[in-house]
Amino acid sequence: MGYFCNGIQDCYNNDKTLIMGILGKFFSNTRKPEGFFGRMMVNGMNGGGHARMALWGLSHITISEDARVLDVGCGGGANIARLLQRVPQGRVQGIDYSPVSVAKSRQVNARAIAAGRCEVREGSAAALPYGDTEFDLVTAFETVYFWPCIEDCFRGVRRVLKEGGRFLVVNEDDGLTGNNAKWEKIIDGMHTYTPDELRTHLAAAGFRDIAVHLDDHCHWLCVEATK
Repeated sequence: MGYFCNGIQDCYNNDKTLIMGILGKFFSNTRKPEGFFGRMMVNGMNGGGHARMALWGLSHITISEDARVLDVGCGGGANIARLLQRVPQGRVQGIDYSPVSVAKSRQVNARAIAAGRCEVREGSAAALPYGDTEFDLVTAFETVYFWPCIEDCFRGVRRVLKEGGRFLVVNEDDGLTGNNAKWEKIIDGMHTYTPDELRTHLAAAGFRDIAVHLDDHCHWLCVEATK
């Protein structure tokens, strides 16, 4: 009987490891979408709860119609499209280090790209390929979880912002529920920041007037900061 129970437990452990491996492979595409699973992920990012969260985050800022905007970690490009609607006389650029995301963003915003109002590049938040003081607003939706050396990345964002420009960070998890530990085990390289952590890192990078907004029901987090 003991041998049988041990065998069942071994099978369970093996299945659990296999399942966790599959989940890890799928959800790692939230960090850098690649291949078939990556294409599924960016399609999912463009709708559902992500859309509601993005609109909630954008409701906290006012953008001039001629603003120049950069969306870092632009994913499937849906937020670029939303930003383009907010700046009808402006221009929106996007950057992502996933070729799958860049391709999807370009497809979603093809008309604006053809009209010269949008550009999407492949690149990293750690080395933004833009000049100093180019943008009125920089946004980061569901992406700072994966930024390396986050204060250096924040300094890079600050560099490309105009004086008085705004930085908007919107996360689906405020880091206060305990769910972050589960996801950090599944997704390699992920860190879910609390409001206080983001406030501290932004201040260290030179930002001021840092405001935190929380959705107590969904546990969404929105942080604004000014250069």
